[in-house]
Amino acid sequence: MTAAQNMTAAQIASIMPKPTPEFIETFPKLAPLSNAAADYDAVRRAIAHIRGNWRDQPEIDIIADAAGVSATDLHHLFRRWCGLTPKAFLQALTLDSARELLRQSASVLDTSYEVGLSGPGRLHDLFVTHEAMSPGEWKAGGEGLTITYGFHPCPFGMALVMMTPRGLAGLALADPGEERASLDDMRARWPKAKYVEDYAATAATARRIFDSALWKPDQPLRVVLIGTDFEIRVWEKLLTIPMGRLTTYSDLARRAGAPKAARAVGAAVGKNPISFVVPCHRVVGKNGDITGYHWGISRKRAMLGWEAGMTTM
Repeated sequence: MTAAQNMTAAQIASIMPKPTPEFIETFPKLAPLSNAAADYDAVRRAIAHIRGNWRDQPEIDIIADAAGVSATDLHHLFRRWCGLTPKAFLQALTLDSARELLRQSASVLDTSYEVGLSGPGRLHDLFVTHEAMSPGEWKAGGEGLTITYGFHPCPFGMALVMMTPRGLAGLALADPGEERASLDDMRARWPKAKYVEDYAATAATARRIFDSALWKPDQPLRVVLIGTDFEIRVWEKLLTIPMGRLTTYSDLARRAGAPKAARAVGAAVGKNPISFVVPCHRVVGKNGDITGYHWGISRKRAMLGWEAGMTTM
């Protein structure tokens, strides 16, 4: 287990940005996200145990011991974290559940296309509207582009929020202590851009992303997609996958107009720069296997479980 994985909630809190009194007054409802990040420290331990032992359907006492908390604390933590009991959460993360979601998804996706929800202005569960940068802007490596960024606690660890004047351009996820690596990873995508750290400037967007009470159709979150033409086409198709549903790489390739290019589609999914909002975590293997995720398999399972809780509340 890494040093970051051994960190306590208090240690996590100690390294988080300390907002000024003026900032707290401006964003009074941001504090719960800090609690969510501390919860994730224990949640990911539980998920790691579930990942290796789901066939045994372990009891809550066993999961709690692996997470380093009491069974009572784990029960309340899961209820607070995603609205599910630990048992329901376990069920949401099993392979059988993934396959059931996949079976349900085909008709849901077909329906969404039939009613015209695949265009550039398509709004999904986060009520997102998007635009793409021109191929020339992408080829320039972000030259002339200013990206403002900040790290914020979220239900899945620490979120790196990256903004341009045109909208959200990047959203990375990291465990405590790994923030610098996630920033370096994102900066490598647009090496010629100018980067400005501004926690206060990105805080409101962080809250809009992870606070479902702010997902309003009349106030869409604007994102800007920076990639190749092919990558952007794949990312646009990711936006059509509803919360609580899954699709496969091969089906996504078909939707993107490249039915024989599932591997290339998979590579484009892996390069998605706006995690969670552009839901690449909803893509699984052909048999429903919860396969690779740029920000970690345990985090992918956590996100799917969190969404299961959101859609059943």
